[in-house]
This record gives sequence, C-alpha cells and structure tokens, in this order.
Amino acid sequence: MQPVIKVRGLAKRFGAGCDRCASSTGPEAETNQCPHCGAVLACNDVSFDLFPNEALGIVGESGSGKSTLVRLLHFEWDACAGTVELARTPQLAHLPEFFTEGEAYSRNLLGLSQFQKRQVRNALMGIVYQNPYLGLRMQVSAGGNVAERLLGAGWRNIAAIRSRAAELLARTEIPVARMDEPPRNFSGGMQQRVQIAKALSNKPLILFLDEVTTGLDLSVQARVLDLIRSLREEFQLSLLVVSHDLGVINLLCHRTMVMKYGRVVEAGLTDQILQDPQHRYTQLLVASQL
Repeated sequence: MQPVIKVRGLAKRFGAGCDRCASSTGPEAETNQCPHCGAVLACNDVSFDLFPNEALGIVGESGSGKSTLVRLLHFEWDACAGTVELARTPQLAHLPEFFTEGEAYSRNLLGLSQFQKRQVRNALMGIVYQNPYLGLRMQVSAGGNVAERLLGAGWRNIAAIRSRAAELLARTEIPVARMDEPPRNFSGGMQQRVQIAKALSNKPLILFLDEVTTGLDLSVQARVLDLIRSLREEFQLSLLVVSHDLGVINLLCHRTMVMKYGRVVEAGLTDQILQDPQHRYTQLLVASQL
C-alpha cells in the first residue's frame, strides 16, 4: 500500500538563521532557539509517511513543534525546507498540472503558488483546530460555515449546499433545527462538531486534528472522540492527530511520532510507543500520564 502523503526533511525557522542553527538546537541542546543568532527552529528535518485510512499521532510538550507541523502541511505557513508529495488519486484528476506524466506522486507541493496550494487544500484537506474561533465564523450560522467550505470546493447550487450542510451537521450530532444558529450560541463540544462537519464537507483524504479535545469536559471528550473514530471508518480518512494527551492518541492512532524541540525523537506503532518507549523523553512523557 502506498502512502497518501510523503513528507521529507520538513523545516520551519522563525528568524534569519545562521549556519549553526541546526547543530545548536534540538533535544540534546534542550532548546529550539539558536544561541548564536536567536532564530527559532520550530520544526527541523521532520519526515514521515501517512497511509490511507490511517491515524498518525503526534505528541510532545508545548513548543515541541507539533502544531507548527500541521500549519505547514495545511499551507498556512511556508516551510523553509523539505518536500511534501501527494499520491496520484481520483480526487486530483482535475489537477493534472501537479503531476509529471507517469509519476505516482505529485511534484513538491511546497513549491506551488499560493493559489495552487489552496486548490490542493480545498480538494483534499480538512482541519479541526483546538480553538473553534480559528476554524469557524462565530457570527455566521452553523450551516453557513459548512456552506463556505463547500463554495470554496466549487459547489454552486444553493439547494444542494444547504442539503449537504444539513446532512453533515446531523451526522456530527448537531440538531438540524439549529443549523441556522451561529456557533457562538453553542457549547464547546458542539462548536467542535460544527468544525468537524465543516472539515468533512469537501470529502477530504486527509484530516488534521489539532488538540481537538483540549478544554472539553471528559464526557464531551469521549463523545467527540467516538464521533471521530466512526467518521474515519465511514469516510476512509487519513488522520494526523496532534495531542498532548496520550489517552487520545491511544484511542485514535495506529502509529505515533514523539516530538521535542522541533525534532522527532521516536516513532513507531502506538502500542509500542506507549508500552515500551525507548527514548528517555518518551519514557518521561508516558510516566507522567500513568
């Protein structure tokens, strides 16, 4: 089985940087800020594959680079180095300019124009943020938020858009009778479910989840996680799950990467990572949540 997406050597630096940044930062240096020039390496040399219908977890403390990684892959921030390639899929059939004839993978998506990146994002990607205010227009109705995403994906028939929005909101346990209410009237858990409905509207191949249960009550967390698991199976989604909560990772993810100071320090099957961690930092992370 070939990966949906291949990421190699992905890096993001804040600041001008110098030739000693890479060697002076990272887990061994216990910092991601270069002591010579002050630049911050939020991510450095991150590589992985994400397979169809797989959930890949990314864990680490605050400042480890896990949310930066999501922003880079969702094209919200520009990477400083690396390659991101997508498998040739039916969803990209209308974007042949991204592929060389005969090649199984796209050219490096990081080299595309901003317009082309938006095309790829609208065709293949969805995202759910920790803070619903980043993913939703709180003054616009729940249905309108989903409709906005559909319009970006090329939908134009108003009746079809409204029907699709109602279908998705119902599927994510939002009463259809409330689809014309703005999300600011909803609880935190309902706001997250509206985000999920919006993210699924374009039938993405890849769904990014950035700390989606943080700040929710435990009972609400459980319902949101159960919903995500059922939707992954139903829509055959590939998930990239960012969380500091190992319980969330254990419930959702097949494989896990552990990040510290912008680098991947350990990666493997989730059961292996949680039951027999090899890196000292992973051992401390697991022990702290037992």
